[in-house]
Amino acid sequence: MPDTIIPFTPDENSAPPFRAQFSDAAGRLYTISTWWNMAGQRWYLKVEDSAENTLLFRPLIGSPRNYDINLTGSISSARLIFREDDQAFEVTQ
Repeated sequence: MPDTIIPFTPDENSAPPFRAQFSDAAGRLYTISTWWNMAGQRWYLKVEDSAENTLLFRPLIGSPRNYDINLTGSISSARLIFREDDQAFEVTQ
């Protein structure tokens, strides 16, 4: 069960269109932002630390209901899952 649900509500009039923050169990703060790529016709996810260093930039991959694809497994102890059906990020400490 996720600790936090972050609704994915991009705004085409903002740059980036979507931005949110989450923290891991150690209290490290991360900022996620998404960008639409016209050529690829898909969203891309950027993850930064509190010093605004880019830790990850990858396609935004949605997880089905019966399987979790952890988008931040290589950089954080917190699990970040994107549920495309719900249009929401799930964060688990």
